[in-house]
Amino acid sequence: MRRKMLAGNWKMNLTPNEARHLIRALRAELDSAAAALGRDRDVLVAPAAVALAAAAQELAGSNIALAAQNMHYEDKGAFTGEVSAPMLKALGVTHVILGHSERRHLFGEDDELINRKVRAAVRHRLIPILCVGETQAEHDGGHTTTVILRQTQNGLAGIDGREAARAIVAYEPVWAIGTGRTATPAQASLAHGAIREAIGDAFGPECAAAVRILYGGSVTPENVEGLLGGRDIDGALVGGASLKADSFARIVRARAS
Repeated sequence: MRRKMLAGNWKMNLTPNEARHLIRALRAELDSAAAALGRDRDVLVAPAAVALAAAAQELAGSNIALAAQNMHYEDKGAFTGEVSAPMLKALGVTHVILGHSERRHLFGEDDELINRKVRAAVRHRLIPILCVGETQAEHDGGHTTTVILRQTQNGLAGIDGREAARAIVAYEPVWAIGTGRTATPAQASLAHGAIREAIGDAFGPECAAAVRILYGGSVTPENVEGLLGGRDIDGALVGGASLKADSFARIVRARAS
Protein backbone atom coordinates (compact mmCIF):
# COMPACT_ATOMS: atom_id res chain seq x y z
CA MET A 1 0.00 0.00 0.00
CA ARG A 2 1.49 3.33 -1.07
CA ARG A 3 1.46 5.99 1.62
CA LYS A 4 -0.23 9.24 0.72
CA MET A 5 1.92 12.35 0.57
CA LEU A 6 0.67 15.91 1.10
CA ALA A 7 3.36 18.36 0.09
CA GLY A 8 3.36 22.15 0.32
CA ASN A 9 5.34 24.12 -2.26
CA TRP A 10 5.73 27.61 -0.84
CA LYS A 11 7.36 28.98 -4.01
CA MET A 12 8.92 32.48 -3.66
CA ASN A 13 7.08 33.36 -0.47
CA LEU A 14 7.95 33.86 3.21
CA THR A 15 11.08 35.15 4.88
CA PRO A 16 12.89 32.87 7.34
CA ASN A 17 10.94 34.37 10.26
CA GLU A 18 7.65 34.01 8.43
CA ALA A 19 8.53 30.40 7.62
CA ARG A 20 9.16 29.75 11.32
CA HIS A 21 5.76 31.16 12.24
CA LEU A 22 3.96 29.10 9.61
CA ILE A 23 5.65 25.88 10.71
CA ARG A 24 4.83 26.56 14.35
CA ALA A 25 1.20 27.15 13.44
CA LEU A 26 1.13 24.05 11.24
CA ARG A 27 2.62 21.90 13.98
CA ALA A 28 0.07 23.23 16.42
CA GLU A 29 -2.65 22.15 13.98
CA LEU A 30 -1.18 18.73 13.28
CA ASP A 31 0.86 17.51 16.24
CA SER A 32 -2.17 16.30 18.18
CA ALA A 33 -3.10 14.07 15.25
CA ALA A 34 0.45 13.16 14.22
CA ALA A 35 0.28 9.54 15.36
CA ALA A 36 -2.93 8.85 13.46
CA LEU A 37 -1.80 10.70 10.36
CA GLY A 38 1.61 9.05 10.39
CA ARG A 39 0.13 5.63 9.83
CA ASP A 40 -0.86 6.21 6.23
CA ARG A 41 0.57 9.51 4.98
CA ASP A 42 3.61 11.73 4.84
CA VAL A 43 3.67 15.51 5.10
CA LEU A 44 6.28 17.73 3.51
CA VAL A 45 6.97 21.44 3.09
CA ALA A 46 9.22 23.12 0.53
CA PRO A 47 10.25 26.65 1.59
CA ALA A 48 12.35 29.04 -0.46
CA ALA A 49 16.07 28.34 -0.27
CA VAL A 50 16.78 31.23 2.12
CA ALA A 51 14.27 29.82 4.62
CA LEU A 52 15.44 26.19 4.59
CA ALA A 53 17.74 26.49 7.60
CA ALA A 54 15.10 28.21 9.73
CA ALA A 55 12.48 25.69 8.60
CA ALA A 56 14.73 22.78 9.48
CA GLN A 57 15.12 24.10 13.02
CA GLU A 58 11.36 24.50 13.47
CA LEU A 59 10.65 21.06 12.02
CA ALA A 60 13.05 19.27 14.39
CA GLY A 61 11.22 16.53 16.29
CA SER A 62 8.22 16.58 13.97
CA ASN A 63 7.07 14.11 11.31
CA ILE A 64 7.08 16.82 8.63
CA ALA A 65 9.77 16.39 5.97
CA LEU A 66 11.74 19.20 4.36
CA ALA A 67 12.13 19.71 0.61
CA ALA A 68 13.93 22.21 -1.58
CA GLN A 69 12.25 23.73 -4.62
CA ASN A 70 15.18 23.30 -7.00
CA MET A 71 18.89 22.51 -7.16
CA HIS A 72 21.85 22.39 -9.51
CA TYR A 73 23.17 19.12 -10.93
CA GLU A 74 26.80 19.80 -10.01
CA ASP A 75 28.12 19.40 -6.47
CA LYS A 76 30.05 22.69 -6.51
CA GLY A 77 31.61 25.17 -8.87
CA ALA A 78 31.23 28.52 -10.60
CA PHE A 79 27.44 28.55 -10.75
CA THR A 80 26.46 31.88 -9.22
CA GLY A 81 23.15 31.82 -7.41
CA GLU A 82 22.76 28.03 -7.51
CA VAL A 83 22.43 25.50 -4.67
CA SER A 84 23.83 21.96 -4.77
CA ALA A 85 22.63 18.64 -3.39
CA PRO A 86 25.38 18.47 -0.72
CA MET A 87 24.39 21.95 0.47
CA LEU A 88 20.76 20.89 0.76
CA LYS A 89 21.62 17.69 2.59
CA ALA A 90 23.70 19.67 5.09
CA LEU A 91 20.52 21.60 5.98
CA GLY A 92 18.48 18.45 6.59
CA VAL A 93 16.65 18.46 3.25
CA THR A 94 15.39 15.01 2.19
CA HIS A 95 13.41 15.78 -0.98
CA VAL A 96 13.79 18.19 -3.89
CA ILE A 97 11.18 19.41 -6.40
CA LEU A 98 12.55 19.25 -9.94
CA GLY A 99 11.06 20.20 -13.29
CA HIS A 100 8.23 22.30 -11.93
CA SER A 101 6.33 23.96 -14.76
CA GLU A 102 7.50 27.36 -13.58
CA ARG A 103 11.09 26.18 -13.98
CA ARG A 104 10.31 24.74 -17.40
CA HIS A 105 8.30 27.64 -18.82
CA LEU A 106 9.67 30.70 -17.02
CA PHE A 107 13.33 29.67 -16.85
CA GLY A 108 13.65 27.49 -19.93
CA GLU A 109 14.56 24.21 -18.26
CA ASP A 110 14.26 21.30 -20.69
CA ASP A 111 14.00 17.55 -20.15
CA GLU A 112 17.75 17.02 -20.46
CA LEU A 113 18.60 19.58 -17.78
CA ILE A 114 15.90 18.27 -15.46
CA ASN A 115 17.17 14.72 -15.91
CA ARG A 116 20.69 15.79 -14.93
CA LYS A 117 19.20 17.23 -11.74
CA VAL A 118 17.20 14.06 -11.05
CA ARG A 119 20.31 11.92 -11.45
CA ALA A 120 22.26 14.24 -9.14
CA ALA A 121 19.53 14.05 -6.51
CA VAL A 122 19.48 10.27 -6.69
CA ARG A 123 23.27 10.13 -6.46
CA HIS A 124 23.12 12.06 -3.19
CA ARG A 125 20.17 10.07 -1.79
CA LEU A 126 17.75 12.96 -2.08
CA ILE A 127 14.26 11.95 -3.19
CA PRO A 128 13.34 13.77 -6.40
CA ILE A 129 9.79 15.02 -6.90
CA LEU A 130 9.67 15.12 -10.68
CA CYS A 131 6.96 17.46 -11.98
CA VAL A 132 5.29 16.80 -15.31
CA GLY A 133 2.31 18.42 -17.00
CA GLU A 134 0.86 19.81 -20.18
CA THR A 135 0.04 23.39 -21.15
CA GLN A 136 -3.44 24.62 -22.04
CA ALA A 137 -2.66 24.40 -25.76
CA GLU A 138 -1.33 20.85 -25.40
CA HIS A 139 -4.35 19.89 -23.32
CA ASP A 140 -6.81 21.38 -25.81
CA GLY A 141 -4.96 19.70 -28.66
CA GLY A 142 -5.32 16.26 -27.12
CA HIS A 143 -1.59 15.87 -26.43
CA THR A 144 -1.72 15.40 -22.65
CA THR A 145 -0.55 11.78 -22.64
CA THR A 146 2.23 12.36 -25.17
CA VAL A 147 3.63 15.30 -23.20
CA ILE A 148 3.53 13.79 -19.74
CA LEU A 149 4.95 10.44 -20.86
CA ARG A 150 7.84 12.17 -22.63
CA GLN A 151 8.58 14.28 -19.54
CA THR A 152 8.36 11.26 -17.23
CA GLN A 153 10.51 8.98 -19.36
CA ASN A 154 13.13 11.64 -20.05
CA GLY A 155 13.14 12.85 -16.45
CA LEU A 156 13.83 9.38 -15.03
CA ALA A 157 16.26 8.26 -17.73
CA GLY A 158 19.59 6.88 -16.54
CA ILE A 159 18.50 5.69 -13.10
CA ASP A 160 17.78 2.09 -12.16
CA GLY A 161 14.51 0.55 -11.00
CA ARG A 162 15.35 0.71 -7.32
CA GLU A 163 16.14 4.40 -7.57
CA ALA A 164 13.06 5.06 -9.67
CA ALA A 165 10.85 3.34 -7.09
CA ARG A 166 11.93 5.88 -4.47
CA ALA A 167 11.19 8.83 -6.75
CA ILE A 168 7.94 10.76 -6.64
CA VAL A 169 6.19 12.08 -9.74
CA ALA A 170 3.85 15.07 -9.52
CA TYR A 171 1.34 15.54 -12.32
CA GLU A 172 0.63 19.26 -12.54
CA PRO A 173 -1.39 20.36 -15.56
CA VAL A 174 0.02 23.79 -16.33
CA TRP A 175 -3.45 25.11 -17.13
CA ALA A 176 -4.53 24.39 -13.55
CA ILE A 177 -1.62 25.91 -11.63
CA GLY A 178 -2.69 29.09 -9.85
CA THR A 179 -5.71 29.51 -12.12
CA GLY A 180 -8.42 28.15 -9.87
CA ARG A 181 -9.11 25.47 -12.47
CA THR A 182 -8.56 21.89 -11.36
CA ALA A 183 -8.52 18.66 -13.31
CA THR A 184 -11.45 16.46 -12.37
CA PRO A 185 -10.62 13.29 -10.43
CA ALA A 186 -11.37 11.35 -13.62
CA GLN A 187 -9.00 13.48 -15.72
CA ALA A 188 -6.28 13.29 -13.09
CA SER A 189 -6.70 9.52 -12.70
CA LEU A 190 -6.29 8.99 -16.44
CA ALA A 191 -3.06 10.99 -16.45
CA HIS A 192 -1.75 9.26 -13.33
CA GLY A 193 -2.57 5.86 -14.78
CA ALA A 194 -0.68 6.66 -17.97
CA ILE A 195 2.34 7.78 -15.94
CA ARG A 196 2.29 4.61 -13.86
CA GLU A 197 2.00 2.45 -16.98
CA ALA A 198 4.99 4.22 -18.54
CA ILE A 199 7.05 3.65 -15.39
CA GLY A 200 6.08 -0.01 -15.49
CA ASP A 201 7.20 -0.26 -19.10
CA ALA A 202 10.56 1.31 -18.27
CA PHE A 203 11.31 -0.18 -14.85
CA GLY A 204 8.93 -3.10 -14.31
CA PRO A 205 5.67 -3.66 -12.46
CA GLU A 206 7.15 -3.63 -8.95
CA CYS A 207 8.60 -0.17 -9.50
CA ALA A 208 5.34 1.07 -11.01
CA ALA A 209 3.43 -0.20 -7.99
CA ALA A 210 5.83 1.55 -5.59
CA VAL A 211 6.12 5.02 -7.18
CA ARG A 212 3.92 7.68 -5.65
CA ILE A 213 2.22 10.02 -8.12
CA LEU A 214 0.87 13.28 -6.71
CA TYR A 215 -1.61 15.69 -8.23
CA GLY A 216 -0.91 19.42 -8.25
CA GLY A 217 -2.84 22.35 -9.63
CA SER A 218 -5.12 24.61 -7.55
CA VAL A 219 -5.56 22.00 -4.81
CA THR A 220 -7.76 23.32 -1.98
CA PRO A 221 -9.37 21.93 1.18
CA GLU A 222 -12.62 21.84 -0.78
CA ASN A 223 -11.45 19.67 -3.70
CA VAL A 224 -8.70 17.54 -2.19
CA GLU A 225 -10.91 14.71 -0.94
CA GLY A 226 -12.35 14.11 -4.38
CA LEU A 227 -8.87 14.09 -5.89
CA LEU A 228 -7.49 11.68 -3.30
CA GLY A 229 -10.27 9.28 -4.18
CA GLY A 230 -9.06 9.09 -7.78
CA ARG A 231 -7.38 5.93 -8.97
CA ASP A 232 -3.58 6.10 -8.93
CA ILE A 233 -3.59 9.47 -7.09
CA ASP A 234 -1.25 9.16 -4.11
CA GLY A 235 -1.45 12.65 -2.69
CA ALA A 236 -1.12 16.30 -3.62
CA LEU A 237 1.51 18.93 -4.31
CA VAL A 238 -0.14 22.06 -2.97
CA GLY A 239 0.73 25.66 -3.82
CA GLY A 240 -1.13 28.67 -2.44
CA ALA A 241 -3.26 26.69 0.01
CA SER A 242 -0.09 25.51 1.79
CA LEU A 243 0.79 29.07 2.82
CA LYS A 244 -1.87 29.10 5.55
CA ALA A 245 -1.62 26.63 8.40
CA ASP A 246 -5.34 26.03 8.74
CA SER A 247 -5.97 25.34 5.05
CA PHE A 248 -2.93 23.10 4.64
CA ALA A 249 -3.81 21.21 7.83
CA ARG A 250 -7.27 20.55 6.43
CA ILE A 251 -5.66 19.19 3.25
CA VAL A 252 -3.28 17.00 5.25
CA ARG A 253 -6.16 15.54 7.28
CA ALA A 254 -8.36 14.94 4.22
CA ARG A 255 -9.62 11.45 3.45
CA ALA A 256 -10.51 10.13 0.04
CA SER A 257 -14.15 10.59 -0.85
